[in-house]
Parts: sequence; structure tokens; C-alpha cells
Amino acid sequence: MTYVIAQPCVDVKDKACVEECPVDCIYEGERSLYIHPDECVDCGACEPVCPVEAIYYEDDTPDEWADYYKANVEFFDDLGSPGGAAKLGNTHKDHPLIEALPPQNQD
Repeated sequence: MTYVIAQPCVDVKDKACVEECPVDCIYEGERSLYIHPDECVDCGACEPVCPVEAIYYEDDTPDEWADYYKANVEFFDDLGSPGGAAKLGNTHKDHPLIEALPPQNQD
């Protein structure tokens, strides 16, 4: 099991979760952040600090954002397991699900 970052993060990328993550497993895409499913230790530190409530435990992800689990996993298909997001920085890519979204309002 792992945590999932869903649609509310798209075009926001607050990064409070990145600062809170003790294992540096939250990677930055162009429009969203992604949690590496194999590097996440399920500590839950990221969830309460997300200001847009975009982070969910895998089994608790709302049905409307169920596809974001797959997006978080598949984001790492090409990237592999770098062993830490900080050294990588922005990957300048996103999962096709995120790429296809229209710009998200920043109200």
C-alpha cells in the first residue's frame, strides 16, 4: 500500500508534503507531484500538511480520483527508483492523465 496524490495537486504543487516526507519519495512532475510507491514507507506525514487535500491513502482515494493511483505508479515506469527526489528535481514530465487535463483553476 502507498499514498496517492490526486487531482487537487495539479497546477498547484505546494510542496509542503515534500518538506515533510522523511524518505524523500515525492517527485516533482511538470504539473503535479507523485509519490513513488516502492520508496514510500506509508508513514502518512505528507497527508495532513497538504493544503489542498490532494493526498490519500491508496484505499481511501475517492472514486472520482481512482485513476490517480495508476498515474502515480506508471509515472515511475521510465524513471525507475532513483532513491530520492531531491537530487532529481523537476522531472519535466507528467503522466498522460495529468498532461491531458485542462489548466486547473487556482482559486
